[in-house]
Amino acid sequence: MFHQRPLRRPFPQPKHIPVYMSTTSYPGSVEPGSDEDKVDPIRTRRRHRFILMSGGALFLIALVAGFVPQFRQRQITRADTNQLAIPTVAVISPTVTTPHSGLDLPAEVKPWQEASIFARVNGYLKDWLVDIGAHVQKDQLLAEIDTPDLDQQLAQAQSQAVLAKRNLEQAKKTNTKWQELYKQGVVSQLDAENTDTSQGTNQANTEAFAANLRFLEQEVAFKRVTAPFPGIITVRNVNVGDLITANSTSFEMFHIQQTDPLRVYFRIPQEDAANIAVGEAFNVQVGAESAKTYPGKVISTSGAVSPDSRTMLVELQVENSKNEILPGSYATVRVPEVALGKLVTLPDNTLIFRGKNLQVAVVDEKGAVQLRDVRIGRDFGVQSEILSGVSESDKVIVNPSDSLVSGATVRVAQATIPSASSAPRK
Repeated sequence: MFHQRPLRRPFPQPKHIPVYMSTTSYPGSVEPGSDEDKVDPIRTRRRHRFILMSGGALFLIALVAGFVPQFRQRQITRADTNQLAIPTVAVISPTVTTPHSGLDLPAEVKPWQEASIFARVNGYLKDWLVDIGAHVQKDQLLAEIDTPDLDQQLAQAQSQAVLAKRNLEQAKKTNTKWQELYKQGVVSQLDAENTDTSQGTNQANTEAFAANLRFLEQEVAFKRVTAPFPGIITVRNVNVGDLITANSTSFEMFHIQQTDPLRVYFRIPQEDAANIAVGEAFNVQVGAESAKTYPGKVISTSGAVSPDSRTMLVELQVENSKNEILPGSYATVRVPEVALGKLVTLPDNTLIFRGKNLQVAVVDEKGAVQLRDVRIGRDFGVQSEILSGVSESDKVIVNPSDSLVSGATVRVAQATIPSASSAPRK
């Protein structure tokens, strides 16, 4: 069975409404029904598309014109900020002295020989004969000690020695007679042996008392305090009546020094130690500002480098017949340039004190920082000798920051500090 679709009623059409138009025409007006009154849809779409594209292009141009300068300014600002974030440092190159000058090293002036004089006997000081500054000769009397106890012991020893000697003489005579009687058969063998033993005992006693007497006589000789060698008395600690105790190292009676010639000690760096030979001449300058120098020659060296300072001890002999040089004076030794090697120095404000080892911050060609361990030699005041860790071509940062680490990037200042011109060698 088929269903019949319902019929649609047509939409009522509007009735034609008469339009009354004026027939009057004006110049430039388009009459109804002309070709210009008809609109081409293709041209309309093209016109709309052109308008949209022109507007979009103008918008993009305006957007680019406003965004690009801002983006560029942001990039410049960011680059400037990054550049400002990189620290600027001043660098310096290590100073390497050339062998055009010598080297002044601190030295110590000591007497050729010196001695502290102590008492060997007990007693009281009877008299002192020399004072400080006195020039004395060998075995010259310096003081006398009164020893009443020792004198009594000596007198007793002398008497015992005399008695022992007489007993020995009597024992010898008795033994001789008894040996003759024994041969005649008058006395027994035992009696003869006893007399012989008695003679031996007296002989031993005599020798013992004689040895004791010699000892006391030597002790009595120490009552006289004499100079062991020619020199100058530099210390006197005794006065008349002072109690003197034998063998007391805490009580020095006199101190004597031999000042002609003198010994001058100084230390030469390890790199220059091999160039020092016995007999080599050096100039010794006494005093900080004195221009006078004294010739000296090497008489010995330690022959080894100290593990603490990496230096070798050198001993000079300097003549001092006029006593112009005082022992203990400040002196410097002028090492000739022929005995020197290279000396690398850096200012102390380049050193970094962290942990056990001293370090310096070195900047490479790319501006990267590298912390290096260095080994320090001598200290020249504002500069220090660098034994290892840097070379002459390295750029070392001056006054490095505590936060500076290896791998950090820095910018080297244009006005770089030059190498120090005041080298320790003159």
